[in-house]
This record gives sequence, structure tokens and C-alpha cells, in this order.
Amino acid sequence: MNMMRRLKSIASGRTSISSDSVGDSTTKRPKFDQGTEEKVFEETDSMEKCGKDHEQYGDALAESVNSNNATTRSEKSGYDQLPKELNEMKIGDDKGKNNNEKDMEATVVNGNGTETGQIITTVIGGRDGQPKRTISYMAERIVGTGSFGVVYQAKCIETGEAVAIKKVLQDKRYKNRELQVMRILDHNNVLRLKHCFYSAAEKDELYLNLVLEYVPETVYRVSKHYIRMHQHMPIIYVQLYLYQICRGLNYLHHVIGVCHRDIKPQNLLVNPQSHQLKICDFGSAKMLVPGEPNISYICSRYYRAPELIFGATEYTTAIDIWSAGCVMAELLLGHPMFPGESGVDQLVEIIKILGTPTREEIKCMNPNYTEFKFPQIKAHPWHKVFHKKMPAEAVDLVSRMLQYSPNLRCTALEACAHPFFDDLRDPNACLPNGRPLPPLFDFSAQGMEGIILVCSVKYFLFYYLHEKTMQN
Repeated sequence: MNMMRRLKSIASGRTSISSDSVGDSTTKRPKFDQGTEEKVFEETDSMEKCGKDHEQYGDALAESVNSNNATTRSEKSGYDQLPKELNEMKIGDDKGKNNNEKDMEATVVNGNGTETGQIITTVIGGRDGQPKRTISYMAERIVGTGSFGVVYQAKCIETGEAVAIKKVLQDKRYKNRELQVMRILDHNNVLRLKHCFYSAAEKDELYLNLVLEYVPETVYRVSKHYIRMHQHMPIIYVQLYLYQICRGLNYLHHVIGVCHRDIKPQNLLVNPQSHQLKICDFGSAKMLVPGEPNISYICSRYYRAPELIFGATEYTTAIDIWSAGCVMAELLLGHPMFPGESGVDQLVEIIKILGTPTREEIKCMNPNYTEFKFPQIKAHPWHKVFHKKMPAEAVDLVSRMLQYSPNLRCTALEACAHPFFDDLRDPNACLPNGRPLPPLFDFSAQGMEGIILVCSVKYFLFYYLHEKTMQN
């Protein structure tokens, strides 16, 4: 059934939307993992089919290898040329050669570099007065695979520390955007890049190896655990995860100036002991420049903002806020809120909840979109989307994030100040097992400036006093 037929059926009342069908996790729905593992760069409906859930930590990291190669072709303006020396470099049969280009900051290792069971030795440091030192990793097992690369769990031989190594086929003509972005990231709620190195393979192929901190779980798998137990995720965890997502997004959007472009449960890593969350997979990330076009065929389907479906190419970081709103709704409901089976069907699922967008809302999403012939469908009341015991603050925050007009969505920092997170601001707040909460209020100077601008006096005083307490 095409989009117009489905919408007309809904508008005429032949297809009803009840609170049960929307908000009851026991209602029959598409499989939870359907469509969430895919990357949406292919422009055919056949490639919109659902990916396979590998049930492994590395899925989120591995998926970004697809995006790196796809965006290389679609957005070459976002890449700089690699140094000529690297393009002409040949890997010898000795211990490998160091690339001394200041812009590369990575060693080239002889051989494939990250085969299971292999020991990879590389040199780090040697810049800004730092001494060079040799560090070795034992590649232990593959934890994720993608079309253009592999993610390994590895162990540092010198320290015993567990790391993840993401191995990506590198186009020698261009710098890797993911590496460029990750080099400047430094935040508690963003996955940290430890260092990187290049490895050569047969057929003169070059691979980039990103050495990342290892976090064992994802929000996706935590959520599936509660689904299997036929339980809703406890509100305290929804609060913790969403607050940290928004805090990380505020850093990306307003401190670094980066749009993630693929926020979803698989790309949100969680430490199961501390419940600290880290945003990962920057293979789709980009610094959005006003007036510079971007691909609209981005972001995994269930979490794709409507302006992307309408073909917008000059979107903003508000697409990440929509995705975060979808994640929050999914954790509250126990299933994806907009489980479209194709790109077009995704819009139908959104309209079933938000109603038909007005002409003004469509123009806000994409000024170049001229087709306005949609059946008129009323919005489904938000309080009927969720079960009756859902906190009103939770419903309110979801509604503020899931707005058609990108400029009407709350910002990440405004979300952090929302009353839904008041429980986390209680000085006596702790995890259900009595352990302390993960770091939530250790703001940088830039973050504190934002707090002053958007938070109420009550919240600002809390943050200020909390900072003073930490300093003392």
C-alpha cells in the first residue's frame, strides 16, 4: 500500500490509532531490531530492508565504516586531500615506516595489523615535547563487522587495558572525516579516541585503525533485556541515559560544532556498572556549514528526522534532537515509536502520531518542497501515546523534541534543564543499587556559560554550588 493510500485510509477512519496500538509494548509490532542496524545511503527501496542484529558490542562502531565510504562519494567537499607522500607511499618489509606528516599523527604498521590473535606494535607520542613510546595490542576477537571494515576487541599488552580497534578501509585520496572529528572530541559522554595507526594489506590497500576506549554494552541491548523480561525500563535509567545523551549532544553541537547524524540506541554505549553513557560512531558526523548542502539520505530509518525524509539538504543539528526524542520514546514504550518499513512508510508512521504537517511546517523542514497534497490527519494526543502512569514531564520532553519544525525543537541544553531530570539534581540521588550516579554536572567553562543562558535561577544555583563543592 503506497503512502497516499495509507494516509487516506487513516484519515477516513478505516485505520484507527488507539492508545493501545501506540503505547502498549505487548501489542504486536514489527520486530524490535528491524531496520535499526542499517545505514541508509543506498537510494533504492530494496536496500531499505532491515539489517541483522549481531548482538555484539561492535555493531555500533562497525556500522560507521559504511557511512565513511558513502559520504566520501556524496560529500567530497567535506574532505581535504591527503598528503601527497601518503598517496605515493609503499610499505616495505621492515618494521614499518612512520608517517611524519603533522596532519596525520599516525604510524603505518606493516601487514594487516588487526588479525585475531595477532600482536600489533605501534609507536605513539613524539609530538609537542612528548616522548615516543612503543605500545602493543593483542587482537582478541571480532565484535562487529561492516561492509568496509571490522571492529576488534583488543588488549593493551603493556597495561592490560581493554580497547576496541575499528579498522576501516582508507581512501588514500582523502582524509577520514571520522578521524578528523574524533581527534577534537573530549567529553565524558562521547567515546574517546586513544590514538590511531595505519596498516597496509595486499593489493596496496591502506587501512585506518582507530583505537577507542572499550565500553561493553549499548542502550539497544539494555533495552532489549527489559523487553525480554516483559518490563518497562525503570524511569531512573531513562532519565540517566537521556540526560547524558543531551549533555553529549550539547557538547557536539554548541562547543565543537558537529552534527552526529546517526543517533540511535546502537550508537549509545553504556557501562553496566556505573551507567555512564557515551555517544559513539562518528562515521556519519559532519560540521554543518550554513549554505553548504548535505546529503539528506542519512541517519538510520527509525530515527530519521522528517526534514530528511522531505529531502532537505540544508538541515541543522536539530536532526540529532529528533533522533534523541525517538530514542527516549522507544525506551519509554519498549519499542520504536516510528517503525517504518521504508523511507516513505517512515513518514506515514510519523504522521499517524504528529498529524499531517501544515504547509508552514513543511516549508520549515524543506523550503524547496512543493508537493503539499496530503490527506488531513489529526495529531494523536501525546498523553494517549504512552501508558497512563507515564510521568507528565517525560511526555512533555518527548513532545518538545519531536516537532516537525526543526527550529521549534528544544536544544540539547534546554533539554538538560527540563524538569524530567529534576530527580537527577537531587543531592541524595543514587543508582537503584545505592551506588553514586555517574558524572553528570562536571561542566566545562563553555558548558557553564550555556547553563547561565537557558537554565532557571534554581538550576543555575544548583550547578554553581555543585561545582564549588567539587572544587573544595
